[in-house]
Parts: sequence; structure tokens; C-alpha cells
Amino acid sequence: MAKAFFRLQKFLRRTQFLLFFLTAAYLMAGSLLLLQRTRLVIQQGSRGTSTNQALPVPDGMAGIVDPRTLQNPRPGPRLLVGMDALQEPALDQRHSPRWLVSRNSELRQLRRRWFHRFISDQEPMQTAGFKAMKHTAEHKGTYMGCFSDDSRERTLKGAVFYDLRKMTVSHCQEACAERAYTYAGLAYGAECYCGNKLPAAASKPEECNSECKGEKGSVCGGVNRLSVYRVEELRAGARRRRNVIYRGCFRAPENLTDTFPASLIQPNLTVEMCSEFCSKKEFPLAVIRGRECYCGYPTGRFSLHDGADGLLCSGMHNASSAAEGKYCLVYQTPVQDTRCTDRKFLTTKSKVFVALSSFPGAGNTWARHLIEHATGYYTGSYYFDGALYNKGFKGEKDHWRSRRTICVKTHESGKTEIEMFDSAILLIRNPYKSLMAEFNRKYAGHLGYATDRNWKSKEWPDFVNSYASWWASHVLDWLKYGKRLLVVHYEDLKQSLIPKLREMVEFLNVTVTEDRLLCVENNRDGNFKRSGAKQKDFEPFTQEMKDLINRYILTVDEALRGRNFSGLPREYVPR
Repeated sequence: MAKAFFRLQKFLRRTQFLLFFLTAAYLMAGSLLLLQRTRLVIQQGSRGTSTNQALPVPDGMAGIVDPRTLQNPRPGPRLLVGMDALQEPALDQRHSPRWLVSRNSELRQLRRRWFHRFISDQEPMQTAGFKAMKHTAEHKGTYMGCFSDDSRERTLKGAVFYDLRKMTVSHCQEACAERAYTYAGLAYGAECYCGNKLPAAASKPEECNSECKGEKGSVCGGVNRLSVYRVEELRAGARRRRNVIYRGCFRAPENLTDTFPASLIQPNLTVEMCSEFCSKKEFPLAVIRGRECYCGYPTGRFSLHDGADGLLCSGMHNASSAAEGKYCLVYQTPVQDTRCTDRKFLTTKSKVFVALSSFPGAGNTWARHLIEHATGYYTGSYYFDGALYNKGFKGEKDHWRSRRTICVKTHESGKTEIEMFDSAILLIRNPYKSLMAEFNRKYAGHLGYATDRNWKSKEWPDFVNSYASWWASHVLDWLKYGKRLLVVHYEDLKQSLIPKLREMVEFLNVTVTEDRLLCVENNRDGNFKRSGAKQKDFEPFTQEMKDLINRYILTVDEALRGRNFSGLPREYVPR
């Protein structure tokens, strides 16, 4: 019996060793295969970067587009012979009319690789909600205690900032001080709230137990709890950094007292005195007429849309001048207009799945900012961008098919990707501007500029070769496969924000008030202006690039008119 047991034990040991050896061999073989495939994909991607495909253009188009043809385009797109964008001669036998499908597939894969590489490289560099500020280990403000925070009726609602990665007590304090607030409150370890009134309901100190995302060992509130600091001591130093913006001269409304909630009459009134008074009252506008100072918001009665000649406001501080008090000076205070800053997810799943589609660099993030503040609902994204999530785009982490967001950002094209959506807002921007914006984003993030070295590298011509055709094919695909489209030109949105934004909101089947739209206009830039040194009179496009892009512009213009949409703005050409 013992002998049989010994043989069985010996057999099992050999079997165990054999299984271990086979498993190791299997894993090694799999690893080698994976490495081989990865190398193949990289090689194919590098080859795809420098190739280009033809787009349809009208007959006889051999050089730069004549801008007059945008006014009278010929009906029916024709196929231009295939050509290499910048270097090779015509290759009329190489490509068929089916180039669009294969080209889009290749470029989508290229885009995804660049996008994920960029996110991993750039995310640690992004800071949301604030301009870059010097971090200080000591908290200069006076700690007032832990307070309850009711999201439905906040006391500190003068300004709201998010930094879901690098929030510190000092960041919040300095941001509130620069905007002339008295108190700074932190919650959830990442949210900053400013105001001039101390919250009424105090909480136990231990209930503020969330560590600051960007400062270990420091407390930044808790769940529905605010760590509140008084920052008045910082305001004197921050005052010289505050930005009071002159909005212009306007005709005064008939009844200023009814139009503006707060007022002050002061002999020898100055702009600084009026701005400081309105800031303490938490109003974004300071209005001066003689010795009178009024505070309020842009409203239907006083929309700031019809400015008057500045000469009518000259000598405003002289009581007998300024056209007998019919005109007033308007200034933007450092205070944020908070009538449109509240946002949330949809309470029930949307029945209509809406895309916010654009070519990269066409202003999609800015459009999301406008839509979120106009509707009060978060927007989603087909991708995940940690930098945008840190800026308060909470829909970034929500699954793009959850239907809990008002619309979903996408740069995708192609039949399958487009037909997933029931309708779409198609945002189009001048391809010259789009290409430069996307190249800047690729090398310097959402708010930076690429360096001279980047622009002069070989990657810029390769980038134009690959992305210029994508700009056109993206629009053509959505025109072909989109079920219900609203075409919005970035330039029109920038120039006529409220009419265009109202059109977009109605397309999303949301009803908003005029005052909310005026609030969005007052906060139109958000945190999306690029910072850093911008090159003046910089022209990165060669003549060959211009010839190529102008052909694509004409093609897209003709396709839009063929679908009964308005054509591209005239400013797109010539270059």
C-alpha cells in the first residue's frame, strides 16, 4: 500500500512540474506574439500618418479656390483625381470613390493613439478652475470652522471652482480673494466656493474630514460640509491683481431702481468705489451715472447688446453732462455671474440620443461649456479626458451611452458611429483655425501653445496631410449618415452667441429663460482661453497646404448647400 502511494505521489509531482512548464511556455509564446503585433500596428500607423486621400472637388479646380465660387457653387460634387497632399504627383489610379470609409477608419485609429498618449502625458499638467498660482504651505486666511452645505441653497455661491486633482486651501483662498470675496469654503476635497456671508449652520469639526486633493494633511471640507476661511486679510494684496473690465457706454434704462437691485449715491464717486461696493454685494455689473452707482446683472431690460457712442458718456461725473443722465458707464466686477453655474445629470434617461460632433480643434469643449451653463445639465463624452473632468466636466466619467447627459461629445465619423445617435449638433470651424488649435492641443494641452520647434518639425506637414482631409470627410460623413442635424458654424456662434445658443438649446428640447442665456454670455469664455506667448503674424501654412485645404473648403461648402444648409462663411477663403 505504501509503495503504491509513493508512486502516485511521484506521478503527481511530475504532472505538476509539467503543467507549470507548459503554462510558462504558453505565456512566453503569447507575449512574443503580442510584441510582434504591436510592432506591426506601430509600423502601419507611421505609414498612415504621411499618406493622404483625395476628396471630391468641382471640375477645373487646379489651384487656389476662387472665393467667388463659394457664392455660386456648381451642383453635384465631382471626384477629383487622387493626389498626395504636399509631395507626390497625381495618382488617379490609386484610389477609388470608396476612399472615405477606409481613410476615416485609419484616421480614427491614429486619433485614438494620439489622444490616449496625450492624456497620459498631459493630465498631470492640467489645473482646473484657477489660473496658475503660487502654492504656499501656510494658510493665510482665518479658519472660521466647519459648516453644513446645502447644494440646493448655498450661502457661498458667489463663485464656484473645481480642481479634482490639485485643490489646496491656498488655491481656494487666493481665488476668492482675487474676486473680492470675504469667505472661501472647501468641500469634498476638491470644490471651492466663495461668498460674502458666513453659512448659518455650523457642524462638528470632525465632520470636515476630506483631505485636499493637492495637499496631503490639509482638510478641504467633507460630504455636504464646508471648511470655511475668512480671506479679507488677503484682499489688500489681491486687489491690484483684480480685473475690472470696462464694458462700454449704454443708454440707461427708464427706471434704474427697478432694474438694479442695489444702489449707492456717493459724492466724488470713482470706478473703484462703485466696483468695490458691487463686489461686496456679489453682483457682476457696476453701473455709474454721475454720483449714482448701481449693481446688478445683464437682463432683458439691460442686456448690454446695444452700446452707445463713448462720447455720450464723456464727462459722466459732471452732473450737467452725459446727455442729461440718459447714459451710463458699465463695468464688469471680479464677481462671477452665478445665475447659470448650477449643473446636474438628467433625472431620467434621455429618450433622444444626441451627439455634439466636431472635428478636433473646432471648439467642442467651449460649446459644451455654453450648453451646460445654458441648460443646467452636464454633457458627456465618447472619450475620457481627465483634464476636462478636473475642470468640472463631470460628464467625462459618466459612460457615454448612459443617456444621463444632455448630449455627447464625439469626433468620430463613419456610418456605424454616426447611426448610433438619433440626432446631432454638427459644429464646423474654419479648417485653418481648427488644424492650428488641434496641433496646439496636441503639444501644449487645452490652454497652451505649441513651440516654434513643434511648428518647424516634420510633424506639422505630416499632421496637415493626415488631418486636412479628415476635416472635410468628417462633415461629409455626418451629412450623409446623420439622421437629424443642426449645423452650427463656430464663427457664427462666437459672433452671435445668444441667437445661436438659443437655437442649440431648442434643438436639445430644453426651455431656458432669457436671463440664463444672458448669464451664459456674461461667462462666455469660462476657463478656455489659451495662455502663454502667442506668436504674432505667424503663418505656418505653405502654399501647397493652402491649395489642398482650399479644395476641401469648396467641397464641404458644396455638400452643405446640396443638403439645403447654409454654406461655409466667406472668411474661410482665400488664404
